[in-house]
Amino acid sequence: MIDVSDVPADLRDATLSALEAAGVGDGHLSVELVSEGRIQELNRAHRRHDRPTDVLSFPIDGAGEVAGPRELGDVVICPEHTSDVVEATVHGVLHLCGYDHEADEGEMLALQARVIAGLG
Repeated sequence: MIDVSDVPADLRDATLSALEAAGVGDGHLSVELVSEGRIQELNRAHRRHDRPTDVLSFPIDGAGEVAGPRELGDVVICPEHTSDVVEATVHGVLHLCGYDHEADEGEMLALQARVIAGLG
């Protein structure tokens, strides 16, 4: 069972669609919309980039076995730095599912495009 109670209501469809596309059928995650200053703090603390960005993902449980409900992690989005909050949500959720567009050969961004097209 997927728990999206900590996802803004208007982003739940995008979140669930991304999880389904990634083959994830259980767990909890959160999506939070934050200010430019807050995302810059997080980017500096966790990625050593002292500038605001559009979306950050913080995975918690990996794809392996875990005791109890799976905690997928947190997606943090700065609406001021993205032109499409829904797309940023899908992007962040796919990162929580283990996708990495910086290391794959285009699979993540192709999947992201399919999810976005399916939401239209």
